[in-house]
Amino acid sequence: MPKVLVVDDLATELEIICRVLQEAGISVERASDGDEAIARIQESPPDLVILDVVMPRMNGFEVIRELRSNEKTKHLPVVFCTQKNTEIDKFWGMDMGADAYITKPFEPKQLVDIIKKLMANN
Repeated sequence: MPKVLVVDDLATELEIICRVLQEAGISVERASDGDEAIARIQESPPDLVILDVVMPRMNGFEVIRELRSNEKTKHLPVVFCTQKNTEIDKFWGMDMGADAYITKPFEPKQLVDIIKKLMANN
């Protein structure tokens, strides 16, 4: 079963995203910040990462920059799911190599559809 790593520093947001994916039959793991996400990805790479932007210690833009600069993770699908919703935020996220950029609040079906599409293309 494909595995998705969900990274968000807000416990409620993390739980909502994980629950939406689990109800769609997707296996999830959790990380509460960018440092923890990088450690988990190095330990056991997921099939896809859902990443918040604003987090302590290492933000989502720093995480994707590190992922894209590593030969082992440069093709790992990344979806930003964040409250940062300006056009420049979206542009910056996609320019850094995100495969999708979703703003909160989001429609659960939209998130699941994007995840399934990206995992089918992998």
